[in-house]
Amino acid sequence: MATITYPTLMEIDFGAIKVLGDALKRNGISRPLICTDKGIMATDIFDKVRSVLPNDVTPTVFDGTPGNPTEVAVREALAMYRENDCDGIISLGGGSSIDLGKAVALLATHDGPIDDWSAFNGGRDRIGATPPNIAIPTTAGTGSEVGGGSIIVTEDGRKIVIGSPHLMPKMAICDPELTLGLPKLLTAATGMDAMAHCIEAYLTPIVNPPAAAIGLDGLERVVTYLKRAVDDGSDREARWHMMMAASEGCMAFAKGLGCVHSMSHALGADPELRLHHGTLNAVVMPTVLRFNADHVGDKFTRLRGAMGLAAKADIADWITDFNAALELPKNLAEMGVTDAMIPDLAIHCMSDPCHFANPVQPTVDQYEQMFADAMAGG
Repeated sequence: MATITYPTLMEIDFGAIKVLGDALKRNGISRPLICTDKGIMATDIFDKVRSVLPNDVTPTVFDGTPGNPTEVAVREALAMYRENDCDGIISLGGGSSIDLGKAVALLATHDGPIDDWSAFNGGRDRIGATPPNIAIPTTAGTGSEVGGGSIIVTEDGRKIVIGSPHLMPKMAICDPELTLGLPKLLTAATGMDAMAHCIEAYLTPIVNPPAAAIGLDGLERVVTYLKRAVDDGSDREARWHMMMAASEGCMAFAKGLGCVHSMSHALGADPELRLHHGTLNAVVMPTVLRFNADHVGDKFTRLRGAMGLAAKADIADWITDFNAALELPKNLAEMGVTDAMIPDLAIHCMSDPCHFANPVQPTVDQYEQMFADAMAGG
């Protein structure tokens, strides 16, 4: 049985931010908590958002979102939400701020530790209504603005997945104008996150033809426009298509994800390394593609078509070369990961929800080998 749902209202174009006032009114929000980060506050992006808020809207700002959102930060933001009697959320920033906003919405109406509501603990079927959330992405990568998932690092250091249709933003305002000042490295890393979503979702065995088609379309956009956006951050056409590709990547993973993400989630939970999720996806993707190659039927043929590659081209090798052209790290060792970390990382992967949607589920030993291969850039 295929379950297919795409309920998020999405506005995408240069200047789309101007619809924020109407979006707040439509959703009954007059006292929003704006979930963002200090990087956004240091740019003119926050001022652009503030300038389109109606005079009768009184915002409260939480700007403490870390690079990998944590349960501690969620509870700090939740305290501000309650202290200021907020009635909704504006999630402004990259995937971290949007994921944090979803988690705040969850705990505003659901008691207990956040792990109680994780996908692994059956939270999806128990999560009910949450306050309205308007998502405004400032990067083109996670696509979290059109999804019901949130990735949070718990107080005990685990990276958990929370997911429910009730966590999906009521509206996604996708204004490529907000991405024009994005640095080259962040443009590259977030763009490869979108690529990973499109590829992994397409390869899962879950039946969802619309999601598969969306994933292939998003992949074609990333291959066509990401290098352009990296080379010239003011390329408006490239920025528009990358923002669309990011949202498509999230729509595609209604089919699920796979080992690229279970490995990245394990690595991203390390509080000292503070590794960027999109960069991790880019670095481990070739290794996982090689592992999956014998378990996906003829799907690599469709991937090559979307990527504009020759019939016999090695997709993993192409991505390795593309990472190099984007000046991303060559391997995990270059990112500070050590061999001593591998056993714990492999165990972490076994309980990650993405593990179960991979075309074939690796054993702990196979995860250890994949981490070792990615350490060397294999």
